[in-house]
Amino acid sequence: MALIRFIALQAKHIKTLTVKIKNRMDTFLPNFKKIVCSASWAFLMLGFSCSRPVADFSYAGALTAPAKIRFDNRSQKADSFVWDFGDGSRSEDSLPQHTYKRSGVYMVSLTAQMGNKSRTMQQQIEIEAPKKCLVEIETEFGNMLVWLYDGTPLHRDNFLKLAGQGYFDSLLFHRVISGFMVQGGDPNSRNAGPGQPLGMGGPDYTIPAEFVDTLIHTKGALAAARTGDQVNPEKRSSGSQFYIVQGKAVTDRELDLIESRKGFRYSTEQRQKYNEKGGVPFLDRDYTVFGEVIEGLEVIDKIAGVQKDNRDRPLKDVKMVIRVIN
Repeated sequence: MALIRFIALQAKHIKTLTVKIKNRMDTFLPNFKKIVCSASWAFLMLGFSCSRPVADFSYAGALTAPAKIRFDNRSQKADSFVWDFGDGSRSEDSLPQHTYKRSGVYMVSLTAQMGNKSRTMQQQIEIEAPKKCLVEIETEFGNMLVWLYDGTPLHRDNFLKLAGQGYFDSLLFHRVISGFMVQGGDPNSRNAGPGQPLGMGGPDYTIPAEFVDTLIHTKGALAAARTGDQVNPEKRSSGSQFYIVQGKAVTDRELDLIESRKGFRYSTEQRQKYNEKGGVPFLDRDYTVFGEVIEGLEVIDKIAGVQKDNRDRPLKDVKMVIRVIN
């Protein structure tokens, strides 16, 4: 009996203690919840007020010069951007494109900004040298990318040498004939006065003709100017003057007549090129073709369409800058 009374007494004490603990918890928990909620909100607001932009980007495009690279801006929490492409060029566009005209390793940086806060990300891009021999002719009407043929090494190497020296920079397209060609490379055209006759200048050497059966005067062909057959029976090329073919539509009948007159035959592929692109086939095997425009054919049309004087010189100077792509 004593043991039963003891157990009953302890059970009463435990019940009383449980009620007291519950009453205290009912008082404590609401205050505890308020404290936790207040702290959480303060932490959240602190995090928001201290957040900074996140700079991030990727890129895509063929990594061979001239390399046209598209940049994908994946930055966050930013409203303005500053790009440095590593070659002296910058941009503030959100999704820029940039052309690397030379091979090399470039460090690209993107700075993402929000107010007075900013973050910068850097990424290295390696551009390889082109497999073809390329130059770019810059004009106010746009640029032309030109492939110099390995099959005409004397003309190729001479053109590269002059371009590398800056020889062509600020020279004029001094003779333009719509439906025929645009011509430049006369050093006397640099700073030439209005109406000054041009077309006789050049270095103190000429280049032996390099006639290649497969190279023809379709639109965009780059060829060497020269003096006439009476004073130049070997058809040697000018040391610096060149022309780029615009040409006109060509029919198979015209090609037949040229074959008959000059004693050679065009291949099926060459005839197709003339039919599709047009050109000036009557110059084939008489003037050395040593390259072709592979981008920017529309620039030829723009230059050929300018107003000119009675010597076919543009009334408004059309200057050039030629850069080697390497």
